[in-house]
Amino acid sequence: MKKFLLMVFAAIFLLTGCGNDKKSVPTGEKTFTYGTIAYGVAMENVGTNPHESYSGWSTLRYGIGETLFKFNEHMELEPWLAESFEQVDEFTVKIKINDAATFSNGKKVDGAAVKKCLEALIANHDRAPRDLKISSIEADGQFVTIKSAEKMPALLNYLSDPYGCIIDVDEGVKNGIVVGTGPYKAVKVTDTQIDLVKNDNYWGIVKPKIDKITVKSITDGDTLTMAMQNGELDAVQGLPYSSLQLFQNDNYKISQVNTSRVYQAAFNFKNPILQDLNVRKAISMAIDKENFCKVLLNGNGSPAISPFPANLTFGDKNFQPITYDLDAAKKLLADSGWIDSDNDGFVDKNGKNLELNWLTYTSRQELPLLAESAQANLKKIGVKLNVNATDNYKTFLKNGEYDIFSKAIVTAPTGDPEYYFTSHIVPNAVDNAGFYDSEQISALENELHNTFGANKRSEIAIKMSQQILDDCALIYASHLRMSFVMKPNIEGFSAHPSDYYEITAELDKK
Repeated sequence: MKKFLLMVFAAIFLLTGCGNDKKSVPTGEKTFTYGTIAYGVAMENVGTNPHESYSGWSTLRYGIGETLFKFNEHMELEPWLAESFEQVDEFTVKIKINDAATFSNGKKVDGAAVKKCLEALIANHDRAPRDLKISSIEADGQFVTIKSAEKMPALLNYLSDPYGCIIDVDEGVKNGIVVGTGPYKAVKVTDTQIDLVKNDNYWGIVKPKIDKITVKSITDGDTLTMAMQNGELDAVQGLPYSSLQLFQNDNYKISQVNTSRVYQAAFNFKNPILQDLNVRKAISMAIDKENFCKVLLNGNGSPAISPFPANLTFGDKNFQPITYDLDAAKKLLADSGWIDSDNDGFVDKNGKNLELNWLTYTSRQELPLLAESAQANLKKIGVKLNVNATDNYKTFLKNGEYDIFSKAIVTAPTGDPEYYFTSHIVPNAVDNAGFYDSEQISALENELHNTFGANKRSEIAIKMSQQILDDCALIYASHLRMSFVMKPNIEGFSAHPSDYYEITAELDKK
């Protein structure tokens, strides 16, 4: 009897507790839980401060911040926080800020606020000063006038990079949180999660519809897949391509788009062995891109030739691919003195086997698969490849403990080719992990930097990509397709070719 009474008491207690919980949750409150592989320490985008590394991607992706201009589905620039602009001369642009724009704290976005934000960006960011080349900024009411130290044909494109999100600098950064202008604002930020609430002060015509959003970093593909299958998530980004077929039914919706994200591998030119063009070309010829895309990516990527996909005017369609040819690769190695003199299965020279270290990370599930595929194929030409797949890769990069570094990179996020060259290819570029140094590239980049007009810029970009291919400085394995999987009641959540805009005011949960 006592046991029965205890059970009744416990049931009453639980019911009472549940009743109290319901009172604390507003009736009709909409929540959205989003799982993604693209947020975390490995991606250098933890937090929401766009002036720090790649955190601007989180600011923009999750609806916290907005840039002066944005890209449409054709990667063409459109006004956003800006209303219009005037190209005063080759060095000067005058931008009018939308008079309706406000920060999430209710403060007006005017020329002075934009000036202060951009000056803080230049003072603190690693890539922005080199990209923007800004010499001075003047503010007058809703206008901001930017003068560049050099000709800047792509200035507006660069200002549309996630680091260009306009934030209220006066509010500072508190616990990784900034005050932006987007439809949502962060209330809690950790290395693995961002909690967002609706911005009731949002200035846009379309108002946010979701009350609370949780962005969860889930970098293990199987865990992400199961969480979506179990109904724990409303939508996901970055599912393993092998898992997508599980969601191709009426219980889910899928939004897909081709992007300029490429899987690339940079040769470390500090290694004397890799300074030999024959060795780099042999390794490049041993990468079976077709099989990688067809089997390991399940057709969700296309073999890459250059940094840019074929749908861009300066992309793959302009170049001849390096053919997958193991016999030709072996001959190139032999021509450089690398032969298997002791019949141990690996080519050697001066008593040492040709042994290399491939560094990558695991948060992009297919990168380790690319490394393993390369490892198997290089063994066929007598090259021993050691694979180090770790999200602590930055330590190894810093210490120079690698010969080949592979990563996923969006090569044309600004709709202009110069972004990729200045960030990854030119000497001393922030992400030039291979220490590639080409006089031809430097000269062409100088020409590109001073050239106005999309067609002329494309012509120069094609020459630059061809030079990279001629030098076999990097391996371009695959251009990727972005896929969002969501429950059928989710609307306004669409993949975008820029890989920027994810959570927007259009997001809704019916």
